[in-house]
Amino acid sequence: MAALVQATGDDSVATALGTALSASVPAQYREVVEEAGNTCSEISPNLLAALLTQESNFNPRARSPVGAQGVAQFMPSTWETHGIDGNGDGKRDVWDPEDAIPSSAKYLCDIAKDVKNVPGNKQSNILAAYNAGPGAVIKAGGVPPYKETQNYVRSITALAGKAPGGKPATTDQAEAAINAASEMIGKPYSWGGGNASGPSTGICCSPRGRSGASITGFDCSGLTLYAYAKAGIALPRTAAQQYAASEPVKPGQMRPGDLVFYGKSAASIHHVGIYIGGGYLLNAPRPDTKVRVDPLDMMRDLYAVARPVPIQNKEI
Repeated sequence: MAALVQATGDDSVATALGTALSASVPAQYREVVEEAGNTCSEISPNLLAALLTQESNFNPRARSPVGAQGVAQFMPSTWETHGIDGNGDGKRDVWDPEDAIPSSAKYLCDIAKDVKNVPGNKQSNILAAYNAGPGAVIKAGGVPPYKETQNYVRSITALAGKAPGGKPATTDQAEAAINAASEMIGKPYSWGGGNASGPSTGICCSPRGRSGASITGFDCSGLTLYAYAKAGIALPRTAAQQYAASEPVKPGQMRPGDLVFYGKSAASIHHVGIYIGGGYLLNAPRPDTKVRVDPLDMMRDLYAVARPVPIQNKEI
């Protein structure tokens, strides 16, 4: 698995993220996130903020299809074991962010102890254990080979690495990105293909076994990475990482240049394209196609639209 953050040394997991809150944290939760994020040396306020953004986007009433609850998405059994009375009101309430956020931080610290002897990047192992359980990380000897968990780790790492105060792409940058991508129309799809310099040979293999190793072109995120590199904004490599490194926008506020993401959740995003207006996007759809223009409803699982934000850490 590629390095998710720059090397920091085994004893300084949180250092790579710093302690400043660079994620978009609602004002009413900033104080509790700042305090809870310093529960132990293995985490930071910024890491905690990124995790909560990924889990629920700070929605205290969030409930997942599998039963996870609240702002930190605790399963009931996990809450029974790890939930704490964070605000001292005599109750442990998973729906109360003043309880759930400190509980999430404490759980991360407990997990850090569980997986401290597992090889690999400690931060990645901690995040993977929050998603898949410490047992899965210990058994795998690192981040387990689950696509959802791997995307989860990458997304949170990318979000936590956003520069504090970073501003979304300007209209001029968006126009430059669209122009760059438009010049690539007709280039073949290549799984893993494309970088900041342009089309490239890809890798093996897609979920359906298709290889891009002999094809010079782009996959979906390779195209958006290239387009925004031409506009002066460095994006991470995968679609899920790019979503984490962008600022979500409401449908009524979409503008050309925004990135359009497809998937059932932030952790399972599988496709990205560049919105060009009028209900259309420019994208590299799938193997055996070429870079082209498609309608936004080209796939049924349109998840979100977001505006790229320059990232602080390019080694993602």
